[in-house]
Amino acid sequence: MVAYTGIQGQNILIVSSDPANPTEGQIWYNSTSNLLKGYALVASSWASGGNLNTSRFALAGAGTQTANLVFGGQTGNPQASRVASTESYNGSSWTSVNSLATARRQIGPFGTQTAALGAGGYTTNEATPVESWNGTSWTASTSIPSGNRAAGTAGTQTAGIYFGGEPGGGPVTTTLSWNGSTWTPVNSMNTARAALGGTGTQTAALAFGGNSSPQGITELWNGTSWTTSPNSLNTARASLVGGQSGTQTAALAFGGSVGPASSSATESWNGSSWTTVTSMTTARQSLAHGGTSTAALGSGGYIGAGSGTTATEEFTGDALTTRTITTS
Repeated sequence: MVAYTGIQGQNILIVSSDPANPTEGQIWYNSTSNLLKGYALVASSWASGGNLNTSRFALAGAGTQTANLVFGGQTGNPQASRVASTESYNGSSWTSVNSLATARRQIGPFGTQTAALGAGGYTTNEATPVESWNGTSWTASTSIPSGNRAAGTAGTQTAGIYFGGEPGGGPVTTTLSWNGSTWTPVNSMNTARAALGGTGTQTAALAFGGNSSPQGITELWNGTSWTTSPNSLNTARASLVGGQSGTQTAALAFGGSVGPASSSATESWNGSSWTTVTSMTTARQSLAHGGTSTAALGSGGYIGAGSGTTATEEFTGDALTTRTITTS
């Protein structure tokens, strides 16, 4: 047997407590706990979170992995099964709170758990209502100029952009800027699409996937115009709309649809390209998104046969962490 010192050129450090700032690959023996430990990369993973109270899909999400809000959507077929219910997540369980004034699906969401905005959507047709959430209740805000649904969003309750979507008759390139009181048309996207993913801020947004031709295209917004990235999603798909997970330079895309089939594919964006990472446990489309590129939340969604789900999954990205080393 080759000793560790023969491989690494040094003995294993013996310490009474774990190092405060270990380096990747470092190994030590903790004499207090009598454990051999190391600092290593742990691969990304999905884990089950608390179930929604209302099974649904085509719902909207806002907030982080541990402080999230979902609202609207539909519970099944026929399309008349749209809901107004709102639920709040504390990192382990969902609580039903005050409902939207207008039941609808495919709403464009902005903001956080305590300061959210829901724009447009579908009632009996493409809708214009916009509602603002203050952590307790919904209040009517300035409507979007014309009915639209399944648009991408980026930004906050008072500073965001609303792009693409399907106002009836097919996907569009339209982009609207929001300042907290007024919607203003700005430069359009390069590729018309609906049911796309979106994240980022009012001046630095990311758009990806959707019902476009071809699917999978990624575009970046600099506050003035859209630029098409040379790198598309590895798994081209639609039905990604439903929230924001990350920033323009560090985002996560998960779930969606490839043709009629639901997808579990998950991809991480580093500002220039997409990398395939660990897939979701349950393939689904039209789910709510939230969180960051390393700590995301996926809730509800369509799983087939006209049915939604209550399932919630929590994503943890690749991370360096202290681990106990077992020997035999």
